[in-house]
Formats: sequence, C-alpha cells, structure tokens
Amino acid sequence: MIDTLATQLLDPFRIGLIFFLLVTALRTRHTMGMRAPLAMGVVFIAILLPLTTAAGAALDSEGRITAVVIGIVANAIILAVFLLGWTVWDKKRN
Repeated sequence: MIDTLATQLLDPFRIGLIFFLLVTALRTRHTMGMRAPLAMGVVFIAILLPLTTAAGAALDSEGRITAVVIGIVANAIILAVFLLGWTVWDKKRN
C-alpha cells in the first residue's frame, strides 16, 4: 500500500493534472469558488487514472478500488503542497 502511494505521489502525469486543476480553479475562483472544484477534481483524477492507464488495466475490481482510494489521498497531498506553494508565493507577492 505504501509503495502504491509513493508511486502515485511521484507520477508526473498525476502531478501535472493536479497542477493544472489548481491553475484552473484559481482562474475561476470568483465565480465557482475553490473548494468544490478542487474536491471534485481530486476525486475525478483519482478515478480516471486507474481506469484508463495500462497499470490500472492489470488490476482487478478490488485493486482498482484500492488504487482509487489511495489516489484520492495522493492527490490531496499533492494539492496541499501546491496550495502551500501558491499561498507562500501570493503572500510574498503582496
């Protein structure tokens, strides 16, 4: 389970999706807010990747559910790091 989490935390595709999710949320925060789009995006990416990648194709249904749950945790960690970076950058800029 820890190795799956580490693999997902270091996946460049996942990191890129989360980064651009945050960029999009920041651009639309005045109309959509931040919490709902980020939460839905984290869950969407966690479901999307195990269902569409070659690594996810080798998993059975129970393994996919585990990958999705661990993916939600990994996405939340990655998003938290990006949000921390954005907050620090925004505070220094102003």
